Amino acid sequence: MGWLVWRFGRGVGVFGVVVVAAVCQAPGLLVAPITSTDAYRYVWDGRVQVAGHSPYGHVPLDDALARLRDPVLFPGLSAAERSGESAPPRISGDPAAVAAASADDPRTKINRPRVPTIYPPVAQVYFAAVAAVTPWPAGTLGVQIAAALLAVALTWLLAVNVADRRWAALWGWSPIVVLEAGNAAHVDVLGAFLITAAVLVAARRPKLAGVLLGAAASVKLLPLLLIPAFRVRQSAVALGTFVASYVPYVAASGVLVVGFLPGYLTQEGFSDGSSRSAILALLLPPEARQVVAVILAGALSVLAFRRRGREPLAVTCCWLYGAALLIATPTYPWYGLPLIALVALARRPEWIAVPLAAYVAYANFGHETRQGLSYLAAAVIVVIATTLRHRLRTVKQFDAATIARQH
Repeated sequence: MGWLVWRFGRGVGVFGVVVVAAVCQAPGLLVAPITSTDAYRYVWDGRVQVAGHSPYGHVPLDDALARLRDPVLFPGLSAAERSGESAPPRISGDPAAVAAASADDPRTKINRPRVPTIYPPVAQVYFAAVAAVTPWPAGTLGVQIAAALLAVALTWLLAVNVADRRWAALWGWSPIVVLEAGNAAHVDVLGAFLITAAVLVAARRPKLAGVLLGAAASVKLLPLLLIPAFRVRQSAVALGTFVASYVPYVAASGVLVVGFLPGYLTQEGFSDGSSRSAILALLLPPEARQVVAVILAGALSVLAFRRRGREPLAVTCCWLYGAALLIATPTYPWYGLPLIALVALARRPEWIAVPLAAYVAYANFGHETRQGLSYLAAAVIVVIATTLRHRLRTVKQFDAATIARQH
């Protein structure tokens, strides 16, 4: 696909790049989400808010919201039936308890239906906006269309801001974007749009860049990792925006706004390193890899902070986000959507290896060694490409200096 983009994307105008991106998104809308069931949770969270309730204060199986059930989201549980579930449970840090509470239920397509949502406020506003205009029988189609439109909009944003529009096509025509946006409807595409916009306006509208970055972090928390790449005032605005986005939901739900996030971190191995940092897992035990991962993350943040102004912001954000994924090695490929957008902005195609490695890890869920080797291969590709680019730039600078001395 990359070769096709590079071969046939040359000379294509903004309109052509955007139209092809829209055509690419269309097939994914014709079938239900393939890679995950997250879209059903999005639909539910939006529906709950439209009905005047907080998604942090209720679980999907809550009988208090039985009137919001329909055959699409709850094929095995009608509005007249009782599930026996009520308020959000108290989730302990015990992995077994977390696993039991977050188990799926065959009566609904919504994942983790016995625990509240984990999605931050800006994501919730997005879900509510889509739910407000989507008929219940449409199921996930509303969020799929919304994600597809965001993917196309981001293609346009890139196409009008990069000199070589093939980089915009790298995003808009990507099979990964097609699969995870128009089909799976992952909210990460909204985060990718906000991050890209923040990077593009950072020089001209620094405060707006901070607001956009903070909003991206309130879609999913990962964009907080990019704060060291931005200037101090922009970082302060980003953090302020992130905190402010929680205020209405705190007023409505209090401490429940934390949702299932602590349980999710435990379940996904972030709390003890048991199923994360797969590259480090090839050499280190869980307790050691967790410490090393934190040290590496801190070192990368310091490096990004020190390199501000020495290289384009897009480049810093690209390697910082990509390196964070290599350290954490999530098994969910859609986490890499913002990275693909940053690749297009920074013109660093080697980082595409990271979301590709995530697909291999996803297909080998539970096989820690295979996951580690897939991400290790991606890391090797990135290191080799980065080294070659640095050496080529050094040779060019040396040749330029030699020519200048000769004249």
